[in-house]
Amino acid sequence: MIPKFEQHSIEQLKNLLSEPKRIVITTHYKPDGDAIGSLLGLYNFLVSKKHKVKAVVPSDYPASISFMKGNQKVLDYEAKPRNVAKAFAEAEIIFCLDFNESKRVEAMEDVMMSNKAFKVVIDHHLYPKIQCDILFSFPKSCATSELIFHFIYALDNKYKMKPEVAECIYTGIMTDTGSFRFSSMSADTHRVLAALLDTGMNHVKIHETISDNFSEERTRFLGYCLKDKMQVIHAYRAAYIALTKNELDQYNHQTGDTEGIVNYPLSISDMMMSALFTEKDDMIKISFRSKGDFSVRELASKFFSGGGHQNAAGGKFFGSLDEAVEHFIAALAYYKDQLQIQDTVKD
Repeated sequence: MIPKFEQHSIEQLKNLLSEPKRIVITTHYKPDGDAIGSLLGLYNFLVSKKHKVKAVVPSDYPASISFMKGNQKVLDYEAKPRNVAKAFAEAEIIFCLDFNESKRVEAMEDVMMSNKAFKVVIDHHLYPKIQCDILFSFPKSCATSELIFHFIYALDNKYKMKPEVAECIYTGIMTDTGSFRFSSMSADTHRVLAALLDTGMNHVKIHETISDNFSEERTRFLGYCLKDKMQVIHAYRAAYIALTKNELDQYNHQTGDTEGIVNYPLSISDMMMSALFTEKDDMIKISFRSKGDFSVRELASKFFSGGGHQNAAGGKFFGSLDEAVEHFIAALAYYKDQLQIQDTVKD
């Protein structure tokens, strides 16, 4: 699906960007590939237009997605709060990418929202609830990075995309679609990918850097999760992995090491959904994935103060790890009619 940006808003932005501006681009807490891909894709485009741009994140992100051009310029709020606060205070325009609520930036929320700069939100999550001057919300798009591709050409239809910008956008689409396997992929998305490849960007390098660049400890950690920690609930065609903080420490857990692990149980025949629980200092973080029509977004929203997409969502639980798992199993019972295979349910 090609998003239709409201023309009045595009013209308003063209006028604002007709001369160099001080701009901040930011995204959500614990950014993933789509968050960083969209952020750096837009960053590199706006820098090429002679704007003074600061790329800001609320927290660190996986080393596997730190290869894109502009990464070395990204300011981390948790590491350098004063630098980030200064960037926001000086900004004339703020672009908020890949999040639909200001609380998604966690501790950086007050710094971001107290600024009176012109705010633009570009996102593909459902039900946006964020104060801004312009909202571009397209939940049917597979990734915010896909939106950035079209947004760039809405601003400048004569733009000749550079490989370094294409690399960022490709990374975002690839990571947010499970390497192009999710149902959110469309024929239009494939046409975007073709245009990105036409720039001469190296897509093989991106796949190898993200998927084939793990430490030995992380690889052994994956084996431990699947052999010793994965629990399968056949009655509900669901599986989960619950990890304590001590277990994460045992394998020298780094940001991004749990990325993608939640997907592995779905490779089991007849599995409908999976969950990954990770124990943090103050809460339990949960990632959900599903197949087909089963909405983990609804489950995350109803039972775990979360949200996301139909087949990929997240949530949190305040309590012990065991309590979080018990709450999850109870939630599965609520959806038993959707999860069970009639007459073939295993004990």
